[in-house]
This record gives sequence, C-alpha cells and structure tokens, in this order.
Amino acid sequence: MLLRLRKNLGPSELESVLAVARDLDLATRFLDAQRTVLELVGPADPRARSRFEDLAAVSAVLDSSDQPELVDRTRDRADTVVHIAEAVFGGDSASLIAGPCAVESAERLFEIAASVRAAGAALLRGGAYKPRTSPHSFQGLGAQGLALLAEARARTGLGIVTEVLDPRDVEVVGRSADAFQIGSRSMANAALLVEVGKSGKPVLLKRGLAATVREFLLAAEYVLAQGNPNVILCERGIRGFDKFTRNVLDVGAVAHLKLATHLPVVVDPSHAAGRADLVRPLARAGLAAGADGLVIETHPAPHEVHSDGAQAVSLPLFAEIARDAQAILALDDRHLRPTLYSPLGSPQLGV
Repeated sequence: MLLRLRKNLGPSELESVLAVARDLDLATRFLDAQRTVLELVGPADPRARSRFEDLAAVSAVLDSSDQPELVDRTRDRADTVVHIAEAVFGGDSASLIAGPCAVESAERLFEIAASVRAAGAALLRGGAYKPRTSPHSFQGLGAQGLALLAEARARTGLGIVTEVLDPRDVEVVGRSADAFQIGSRSMANAALLVEVGKSGKPVLLKRGLAATVREFLLAAEYVLAQGNPNVILCERGIRGFDKFTRNVLDVGAVAHLKLATHLPVVVDPSHAAGRADLVRPLARAGLAAGADGLVIETHPAPHEVHSDGAQAVSLPLFAEIARDAQAILALDDRHLRPTLYSPLGSPQLGV
C-alpha cells in the first residue's frame, strides 16, 4: 500500500500513521526524501485502507491493491454468483426483477405477477413499506402488503424482493422476502446494513442518489463484513442537473463496477428514467455495459398507482424488454435465467 502524507508533519502526527501501521503488522518505508510517500508492506487486512483514510495526516491512499477490501476484485476471488429462487445473478447468468412500485391491491399484484412470470421474470418486486419524500404521501400497506407478496409467490413461484426501511423490521420483512432491497435513501443507513448482513439473506443494494462509487462499495462492505456474501449492487441513476430524466443512469459506473468488484451488478432503468418511454433503451444500455440483470417497474394501469406511475412500463412492453435482454446477453455468451420459452415449448434464440 502507498500513502501520500501531508507535508511538514510534526513528530506526533507522523507517529499517528506509524502506530496504525504497527497495529496492522505493516512494515513501513519512506520512498522520498521529504517523507511524504510511505510504502506499507505486510499481511492483507480489509480494515487497512479505511484506517489510513481516517487519519488527518494522510492526504491520499495512492495504491491499496495489496490491501483489498471485501468488495474488491482480486486474482484469487471468483465472481460472486447470487441465487434467489430461480434467479441467478453473476457469472454467465442474468435475471429480471419486475413488478409494481408498491403493493396496492391483491387483484393488480396477482395480475402483474402472473404476467411478468410468463414473460421471463424470475423475481417479483413490490414495496410493502415505501419511503416517500413527503410524510403525507402513500407509505405502503405494511404487513398487509407483505402477506400479499407471500401469496403472489405461492401462486406463481416467483421469488420476492421487497424493501426494508428500519433495522427493527428486518426479521418480519425477512419472513416474507426472499431478498431484501435497500433503497437509495437507505444506502447510508449503517445500522440497517448491519442487520440485513446478519440475516444472511440476499441483499439488493441500490446506489444513493448522490453517492460516489466508493461510497456505494463501502455500503456493500458493511453487509459483507457481517459474513453475508450475497450482495447485488443496483445502479438506479444519480441526481443530475437536467430534468428531462428523473436521474442520470451511470452506465460508466456499471462497466467500472464489473471490473472493480466481484459482486454482481444490476440496473434499474425505471428509477433512472422516470419515464416509461425511456426504460427500454436504458435497459438495453445497462445490459450492454455488463449488467447481470434488470429491475423493471411494470403495471397494466399506471394511472391508478399512488407512486411512480409515470415510469411503469406496460406488461407487453416488459415482455419485449425480456426478449431484448436474452438477445443482448447472448452476444456475450451469457444467459437469461430462467430461460425464455416460446409458446410451443422450445427455447427461444437457441438458448
């Protein structure tokens, strides 16, 4: 590991750096006469980078490749492949997550679940608890919504992904969910990340609306540090200055994450676009950049919903997105799980 230290450090300030190095069993060597570039050599410890970044005497971590954190891709870490019900994320496989923004009625939820299942989705998304900008907006059906999601799973076989907002709710939500969703607003909630990490259940972690990639990865680190390897990173767009889309889908971050981390990465084009007419092209872009799946909001009657109706695609359009996904994945010798089948029962596109 290489550190750049601040210039003209006093003896006590320099000692603060050396003391941490000793605590981590790292040997130290200055590489310049001004004693501002410090090399550290020794056993790998995922705490190392953060420990030194916290020190006022350290200006920057120049290279931490020999002290990888748990999220980092290294030569001895294979790609993490996360299985949730029939869904597979990572390696040569990708899956689709689809459903309404929020669970609002049994009739609509079961209609959507049956349709997206037939179209190729492996997991059903739907919020029982909804974080809203205004406290006066619809907040979800709560326990009733969880019960409806569980019934939808029993009817269709789809696994369930739903958001948990409070560390105190992890146990109760986990009884109905096959995977926890950590929403954009909750990405920095360390207590919540620790609790879902302890649960052992898969975690779909959404990037904060103004989070850097480094902050995003450190949020995942909280879950991994609890011994839970089943983390899926979700790029859902970051806040920009132009209003023609709700957010800016960071396709570059998707490509970077596929190189920087062993964790699977999925894309939520619905929240990025905020417009149903842009969801399909953004979904294509995400998969072309290497994403291991998509999270799509879909609803047969968007005018009925209490939240995010403008970004919900129709059920027939979701089926088209699923066919797009299979074709794009095939270009990279990747496969959609479960495989789409034609009405006659033969796999489409020879997959």
